[in-house]
Amino acid sequence: MSEYITLKENRDFSRLYKRGKSFVSPVVVTYVMKNKSNNLRFGITTGKKVGNAVKRSRSRRVIRAAYYELYPDLKKGYDFVFVARGKTPFVKSTVVSDAIKKHMKQAGVLN
Repeated sequence: MSEYITLKENRDFSRLYKRGKSFVSPVVVTYVMKNKSNNLRFGITTGKKVGNAVKRSRSRRVIRAAYYELYPDLKKGYDFVFVARGKTPFVKSTVVSDAIKKHMKQAGVLN
């Protein structure tokens, strides 16, 4: 399996928030934007509203697992930012996975 590339710079997140297309569900918000490279890059944010450190970590873990599951089916050359919401740590991982899959279909980045 290829190396997953994560977004780490604040400017990358800001660029997606400003110019990216967003898809909203009760459990996760997905920002999608074409990048100049032929790579898939992603980032995950979990704010304090999500809960304590344990809940935020679980949210990130569940979102990451859902992304890795879809990774082989995604078109190359896109950046993604996933934002956890208040409900994220309390729902089953399949709910988050389904929401992300639906967002990717709406964005037209699934092969």
